[in-house]
Amino acid sequence: MLSHAIVTAAGSTPTRACLVLHGILGSKTNWRSLARRFAEARPDWAFVLVDLREHGASQGLPPPHSLAAAARDLTELCAALTLPVRGVLGHSFGAKVGLSFAGETPSLTHLIVVDANPGARPDRRGSEASLSALDTLEAIGRSWPTREAFLAAVMADGHDRSMAAWLAMNLEHAPDGFRLRIDVASIRSLLDGYFVADLWSVVESSPPQRRTTFILGGASGVMDPAELARLDAVAARGGCEVVVVPGAGHWVHVDAPDATAAAVISALR
Repeated sequence: MLSHAIVTAAGSTPTRACLVLHGILGSKTNWRSLARRFAEARPDWAFVLVDLREHGASQGLPPPHSLAAAARDLTELCAALTLPVRGVLGHSFGAKVGLSFAGETPSLTHLIVVDANPGARPDRRGSEASLSALDTLEAIGRSWPTREAFLAAVMADGHDRSMAAWLAMNLEHAPDGFRLRIDVASIRSLLDGYFVADLWSVVESSPPQRRTTFILGGASGVMDPAELARLDAVAARGGCEVVVVPGAGHWVHVDAPDATAAAVISALR
């Protein structure tokens, strides 16, 4: 089963759960501080922070490592939880896993997509930073004597210290120092599925009882003007809501945590 952690408000008795799904190369800790804010504002919800397959502590799951397999993992997790899962919040890769899961789960009442394109992107536009990070991890090896040695290797390959520190979250202690706990080939396989999947049908044919919200970074390049127009058309007929966070890039929750928290709390009303 996927590694996960559950966040609830102190003294609350939630009646339903919302899965929170990180982006590629992330982990369940990425949204922990924001999840606490969500829980305080919406104490009837429990927030399940998930390590998606081959990320964080969810290692060694059987292949194929695909978007469909990642969605099936969520179905298995839901069966083990004590609360009914009625919501999914996902960022980037996690959002597309959430869309795939939502397409097979009509009981979901809330779907929150954070800066992700539901359609196929064979040109991989908007994910240049993640792809570059994967190239670096592949090039610099898996073991280092210290965390600082890892940071130095990442920065020497052209990344700034903040990116290096983020990638260092994928390190684990080893007898001789530190090692990378993720398998880059498995991550690439997941990304391959992410880029070819077209899940517009999940957005455009959402069940009437489901509230779908897109939270987009105003400075993000994930969606082009034609795709934004398609999303606006869905919103115009009541199929979803679109919240654009001015000035925020692809990592909306990092660039604008207050605006992101407000948008999510509103979406869960």
